[in-house]
Amino acid sequence: MYPQIFSAAKEVDQAFLIILGFAVFILVAVTVAMLYFLWRYDHKRNPHATDIKGSVWLEIIWTVLPTIIVLGLFWTGWTSFKAMRTIPEGAMTVSVEGRMWSWRFTYENGRTSNELVIPVNTPVRLALASRDVIHSFYVPAMRVKWDLVPGMETDAWLQSDTLGDYDIFCAEYCGLKHADMITLLRVLDQEEFDAWLAEGGAEEGEDVGLALLKEFGCFDCHSMDLSEDAAPSLLDLGGREQTVVLPDGTEKTIRPDADFIRQSVREPGATLVKGWGDEMPPYGDELSDAQLDAMIAYLLKPDRPDKGQALADELGCLGCHTTDGTDDVGPSFLGLYGSERKGKTADGKPYDLKADDAYLRRAIVEPSANVPEGFDDAMPIYDDLDQATLDQLLGYLKSLAGEGGQ
Repeated sequence: MYPQIFSAAKEVDQAFLIILGFAVFILVAVTVAMLYFLWRYDHKRNPHATDIKGSVWLEIIWTVLPTIIVLGLFWTGWTSFKAMRTIPEGAMTVSVEGRMWSWRFTYENGRTSNELVIPVNTPVRLALASRDVIHSFYVPAMRVKWDLVPGMETDAWLQSDTLGDYDIFCAEYCGLKHADMITLLRVLDQEEFDAWLAEGGAEEGEDVGLALLKEFGCFDCHSMDLSEDAAPSLLDLGGREQTVVLPDGTEKTIRPDADFIRQSVREPGATLVKGWGDEMPPYGDELSDAQLDAMIAYLLKPDRPDKGQALADELGCLGCHTTDGTDDVGPSFLGLYGSERKGKTADGKPYDLKADDAYLRRAIVEPSANVPEGFDDAMPIYDDLDQATLDQLLGYLKSLAGEGGQ
């Protein structure tokens, strides 16, 4: 059983154990009685069946006793349910939005987050809502599981008496990437929580438009590497042509601009990218004009290094390569471009080469061709990446050239 960190969850655990105990007792009692009757009334011991006319006391016992047991189990379940549903006065409110396929938490001061962050020993009321389909907000350590139904606002509450990070899942199948609806409940001390709440949503130095795209879950469906996900890719959106289907069914080739992106967010079903269905929920007035303008500016910004950074993160590059100059499973990206590299080729011959465009492209699509000195030939082959994706990754590496690059 998951360790619980919520005082009201003790009632849930107690109810579970009591019901489990009665279930095991009844199973054992019925099994023992069945085996006894099979032995006692075997045809060899009881060749002539006995006609039992009835017993008032037996009928009273097997009517009253199960009634008492059922009422007791009902009371046990009711008290645990009441404890989980009675929200304390003055609880801090956090709005929880489930969407395909991520969570969004909004605090009373307007701060938003993709993780649920709460202070320790503080009751928190969760205002639950779904943007699209049925989801289920489930925190195993809290014993909290509540459905989010489109068009219906419900609430739940929780309170942690222990610091730490705990899993949050969606417990209702909600489509293609249901398994990706995982986030964290982070429990901080009050001082640390207050500092976090006072911060802005964007990370230090992060583009505001990028922060908003993350906040509203755009990358849950849209990739940044031209690969097929649940929706069209956002990579180099303004620099490539796309075929769209107009409301009258005709097709047109366009180069996405600010007006197209704005309409796609406000009224996503009006004009569809060919090959994709009308599945995106409309954001209407939920996004302010200023927020939408910042997102559009980010998407249409040419040659931005963070495009490559998003790709490197999505493709798993940053799981083996650091950006701080320290080597990990692979060489650090910081100062890599333009540096002198030594190693061995695929046939074991030593090489001494400069990490230029050709070298780095080969390192991505054919990593065994030039294995750097001091590292194993363990990098997977990325020969399925298109030219645009490779260019974005290379631009990102160039932006990290540092003192070692040229």
